[in-house]
Amino acid sequence: ELCIRLINGGMEEVAVSFLFEPGLLHTGDMYSFNLNSLCLQIVAAPPTCPVHIGTECGDGNDSGEWKGEFFPGIPKIKYEGPSSKNPLAFKWYNANEEILGKKMKDWMRFSVAFWHTFRGTGGDPFGAPTKMWPWEDGTNSLSMAKKRMRANFEFLEKLGVDRWCFHDRDIAPDGNTLQESNSNLDEVVALAKELQGEKIRPLWGTAQLFMHPRYMHGGATSPDLGVYAYAAAQVKKAMEVTHYLGGENYVFWGGREGYQTLLNTDMERELDHMARFFEASIAYKKKIGFNGTLLIEPKPQEPTKHQYDWDAATAANFLRKYGLIDEFKLNIECNHATLSGHSCHHELETARINGLLGNIDANTGDPQIGWDTDQFLMDIGEATLVMLSVVRNGGLAPGGFNFDAKLRRESTDVEDLFIAHVAGMDTLARGLRNVAKLIEDGSLAKLVQKRYQSFDTELGAEVEAGKADFELLERKAMEWGEPKVLSAKQVKIGKT
Repeated sequence: ELCIRLINGGMEEVAVSFLFEPGLLHTGDMYSFNLNSLCLQIVAAPPTCPVHIGTECGDGNDSGEWKGEFFPGIPKIKYEGPSSKNPLAFKWYNANEEILGKKMKDWMRFSVAFWHTFRGTGGDPFGAPTKMWPWEDGTNSLSMAKKRMRANFEFLEKLGVDRWCFHDRDIAPDGNTLQESNSNLDEVVALAKELQGEKIRPLWGTAQLFMHPRYMHGGATSPDLGVYAYAAAQVKKAMEVTHYLGGENYVFWGGREGYQTLLNTDMERELDHMARFFEASIAYKKKIGFNGTLLIEPKPQEPTKHQYDWDAATAANFLRKYGLIDEFKLNIECNHATLSGHSCHHELETARINGLLGNIDANTGDPQIGWDTDQFLMDIGEATLVMLSVVRNGGLAPGGFNFDAKLRRESTDVEDLFIAHVAGMDTLARGLRNVAKLIEDGSLAKLVQKRYQSFDTELGAEVEAGKADFELLERKAMEWGEPKVLSAKQVKIGKT
C-alpha cells in the first residue's frame, strides 16, 4: 500500500490507500521505493469541486451532506442589457428597474419548479430519459433528495430568484407507509428550511395526487373511501410543510380528478366529494394559521379524458355553485389554456374579471404537438398579452410566475437549465416593457374606448345599471332606425 496524506489548506487530513498489481513495481526502476516507509504529503488549498467527482467534497458517508458546487462553471446571472450576446446574462430583465410604478421583480415574482428543473429526465411518451445530471446517483433515496435540494438552492442563488415550487413526492421519496413518507418529507423539509434562510421561500407547495397507482381513479373524486382519506392525509401534510417553509400559496392540480367514461361515473357525486374535500382543506388551512392563498389549476384533460376543472370558466362555476368562490383563486397555466381551446390571454382575462387570477404557470405548448409539452415561453407577442393581463390585475402578489417548464429532450447540458430560465425571464420582462409602451402611447386604450363610446351616454349608463327595460329600448330602436356599426379596427390592432 502507498500512503498519501492530503492536507487541505492545513486544516484537514485525509488518508487514501492505493493497491498495486503484483509485478507493477520493479527494483532498479525509476518508480521503485520502499512501500513500508514512503508517505507523500501534498499541501493544497480547499477545493471548490464539482459534484460529479464523488464524495471527496462531502462527508464520505452518502448522507446527502455534500457541500461542493453543483454548477461550477456558471456565474451569478447579471443584467447586461439588450446589446449583450451572453446567453448567461439578462438582456431585458433588470430586477430593480421600476416600470409602471413597481420594480420588475415585484411584477414578476419568478419561481423555479423543482419537479421539472431537478426531477425532469427528458423522457416523453415515446422515449426513455435523456438526462442524468452529474449529481444524480440513479436512486430516489433520502440522501439523493437532500443533494437535489442543495442543488436547488444553489441554482436559485445563481439565477437571482427567491421563490421555488414543489410537490411533496418530488422533494422526498415515497415510503412504504404514510408514516414513513411523512418522516422522509420532514427530513428533507428541515434541510430546505435551513438552506432557504430568510430571503427565499416557496411560491407554493402541493401534494402529488396523480402518480401513485392508488390514485388511478382520482384522489378527492376516487370512488374508494380509503383513497379519499389517504389523499386528505397527504394534502394535510403538504399544507403543513408549505406553511412551515413560509409558502405564499397552496395549489390543487386535479390531474386524476375527472373521468375516462361517464358510463361508470357518478359525476354529480364525485363533484360533491371534491367540494367537501376543498371545504376540509379550507378548514385545516385556518386551523393551522396558514394565510396563503388556495389555488386551483385548470386543465381540460390529460391524464384523464375529462378533468373537472376544464378551464377558468368551469372552475369559477364550480366554486360559485359550492360557495367556495371567496376562498380560492386560480393558477392559470398557458399550455393548459391552449389544450382547452383557448389562448392564455383568454384564460387570464376570464380569471381576472372574476376576481380569481392568483398565479401563472409560465409555459407554452407546441401547435404541432397535441399534448402538454411544458415548453419555456419564448414568444414575445404572447408574453406581452400575458403581461397586459397582469398589469390590469395590479400584479399577482402573493402569486407570481412559476416556470412550470422543462428543457427539451435534446437539451442535456447543465448550462441549458440556466439558459432556458434566463430566456423565459427575459421574454416576460420584454412583454412588460411592451405593455409599458402601449400604456404610454395610449392608442390601444383610445381604440377600445371609441369602440364602446355609445354606452358612454345617458341611455348606455341606464343599460349598464340594469334600468333600461325592453319597452324603452324598443322605442329608441324605432327612433334611431338601422344602426351604423363601426369597424373594430382588427388590422390596426395587429399593426400596433
